[in-house]
Amino acid sequence: MSRICVFGAGAIGGYVGARLALKGEADVSLVARGAHLAAMKASGLTLRQAGETHVVHPKVTDQPSELGPQDFIILTLKAHGLAGVIDQLTPLIGKDTAILFAQNGIPWWYFHGVKGPLAGTRLESVDPGGGIWNRIGPERALGSV
Repeated sequence: MSRICVFGAGAIGGYVGARLALKGEADVSLVARGAHLAAMKASGLTLRQAGETHVVHPKVTDQPSELGPQDFIILTLKAHGLAGVIDQLTPLIGKDTAILFAQNGIPWWYFHGVKGPLAGTRLESVDPGGGIWNRIGPERALGSV
């Protein structure tokens, strides 16, 4: 069974995590903080859609190191917040972990593999000092809209 962690389980991450947990085909965990974390620990995640209500109880934590390496990580926090959580994200990354960046804005890996005058360009505004590039690596990145 695949291990999937949704990192940044607010409104969007909570929805994605609930849908994955409801499907029941993966070991799903969510990383959150504050009120979202407390609510999920106390009551699980409630999904109301198309006249149906489902409650799921995936693993939830604010300590990603408790979860171990994942097969897939879905990052749903805001793009400018990624650099600040890179240390927390690292314990989730195994040798073959793929990371889906479901974030707003131009991603830090945007010019990876681009030919021409922008080849090798790195976006300092979303990856200060290249910390994300150097610690995660653009080869793991899956983009989404």
